[in-house]
Amino acid sequence: LALTNAEQSLGGHLATRNNNFKRFEALREAFGLAEMPERLECFDISHSSGEATVASCVVFDRNGPLKTDYRRFNIDGITPGDDYAAMSQALQRRYTRLKKGEGKLPDILFIDGGKGQLSQATAMLESLQITGVLMVGIAKGPGRKAGLETLFLESGEQVYMAPDNPGLHLIQHIRDESHRFALNAHRKRRS
Repeated sequence: LALTNAEQSLGGHLATRNNNFKRFEALREAFGLAEMPERLECFDISHSSGEATVASCVVFDRNGPLKTDYRRFNIDGITPGDDYAAMSQALQRRYTRLKKGEGKLPDILFIDGGKGQLSQATAMLESLQITGVLMVGIAKGPGRKAGLETLFLESGEQVYMAPDNPGLHLIQHIRDESHRFALNAHRKRRS
């Protein structure tokens, strides 16, 4: 029984690793990258009518979520409900620390939002003189239906991926995890 359990556990672990590899490879192909990305980060903003604003940053590597590297930022000193200012503040705090050597830069930075949020992120990283990070805005599709997301690149190019694309599934996973983490942090702060 112990041997059977160990074999099943190992089989599940290897299947997960293989699935993650396929997702990262599909992401590399979709964005035309020379090398497979190693580290992904995603930011999201959560608030209730502009109150108790919290930003989240979740990190994935090829093995999945790196929960020890997750960060949340309580956002203060902005106009209530200003998601652009909240995003700028969170990115400034995160990447100022990374620039000082407190962690690694991601290969791809996902921003939950469309062109506006992406332009804020681009401006902030440029002001911090951070280069070499591919930035992608994730806009929800019509009716907010999963699988119809539009991906905006900093070049202005729009990328659409098939709903069954493993790379899109990875993007949805990291975006949903960022949203979950931001919402939980917001609820705690509001309490």
